Amino acid sequence: MHWLLGFVFVMVMQMTPAAAEGWVASWATSMQGPYPAGNPSAQPDQRFAFPDPARGAREQTLRLVIRPSLWGRQVRFRLSNALGTRPLGIAAASVGLQLGGAALVPGTRQTLSFGGAPGITIAAGAMAWSDPVTLGFVPAEPGLMQGRKLAVSLAIAGESGPMSWHAKAMQTSYVSLPGSGDATADDSETPFPFGTSSWFFLDGMEVMAPAGTPVIVCFGDSITDGTASTMNGDDRWPDVLQRRLFQRFGNSAAVINAGIGGNQVAGPASYTPEKPVPGGPSAGARLERDVLSLSGVTAFVWLEGINDFSRNGNASVETVSEGMRAAGARIRTKFPGVRLIGATVTSALASTSAAHGFPEQDAKRQALNAFIRDSGVFDSVVDFDTATRDPSTGQLRPEMVPDSTVGGPGDKLHPNRAGYQAMAGAIPLDLLMPGRR
Repeated sequence: MHWLLGFVFVMVMQMTPAAAEGWVASWATSMQGPYPAGNPSAQPDQRFAFPDPARGAREQTLRLVIRPSLWGRQVRFRLSNALGTRPLGIAAASVGLQLGGAALVPGTRQTLSFGGAPGITIAAGAMAWSDPVTLGFVPAEPGLMQGRKLAVSLAIAGESGPMSWHAKAMQTSYVSLPGSGDATADDSETPFPFGTSSWFFLDGMEVMAPAGTPVIVCFGDSITDGTASTMNGDDRWPDVLQRRLFQRFGNSAAVINAGIGGNQVAGPASYTPEKPVPGGPSAGARLERDVLSLSGVTAFVWLEGINDFSRNGNASVETVSEGMRAAGARIRTKFPGVRLIGATVTSALASTSAAHGFPEQDAKRQALNAFIRDSGVFDSVVDFDTATRDPSTGQLRPEMVPDSTVGGPGDKLHPNRAGYQAMAGAIPLDLLMPGRR
């Protein structure tokens, strides 16, 4: 009898269809301009790696370090020439597990291909996905990889021209000498003498995961991008949020950081590679590329607006509010059932930044927060303002001001590690994972 029950069990398992899987965003960043237009943090001198920004990268290899938020064995990567002005040639590419610095863990490197070819030419303004690749070193329980980092190596063919980049990676990556050629197959750090705190050309990674895997996009400006957080410390508020989710739910959700330092909801009115601004295209202008093109988005947390009210922006509350309303409608159209979560804007009162900190800005900030709370645009609201504001002064709490990146007193605009931790802690996890235990 026991053998019969076992036989029936095996037959049922064989007849039961496997759970549907699909591509799910695991890591992404937002291209914000042609290098050097942007706001990097703790940036080493880039003159030796990239002597001429107009020529860009020249016959050299970039080893770009990223930390996936969701792990799986089958992955693919997106390369971007979104803000380039000429075709971008990739001669070869590979991915491996970071050992430390630019070195790879031996035996983990995999060659990437593009339509079966070892390289690809990406037109100006375009993006391209690699073919899927299997990471054989990822164990059957991929959660054991949580916190580890991948190194994606790109060999540039010829001259790239103006380089699409994300300035404020808050993560050290590595660059070989101009003219040194293809080092994608070298597991050592020897070919990579230069460091950079930015990402170039690489803007997305997806993993094959069960259908319906939650993907939470954190969208905004420098406070989402991680200004004043710890360099290489992964303590921006989306990072802390991701760890909270992992500790409760395991390897079952992705958190994507789509922040850009200096970004605005409504401005600038126009943005081109020829006429860039440090904060990148407006939220509405970059929404398709940075959010709607991602796979599997289930929640969208939006913290933005303080730069619109700076002396450089000087937008009205109505203009910013309508920008949020329009973007929210576009997201709901693309991702039916998505949860839109508005985050109240944190205080910049008394900031030492010349563009911020004045009373009129704070009045607009409070008015925008009222819109976020009461307009009905958002399904839920998380109160970052209350989590970080000193009620006696209206400014950031004193312990959240000193800069965690390079030290120093801080600017009373960007929260530090303690501030980001408090912000992530203010988000109820059930908002992002409804029905999960």
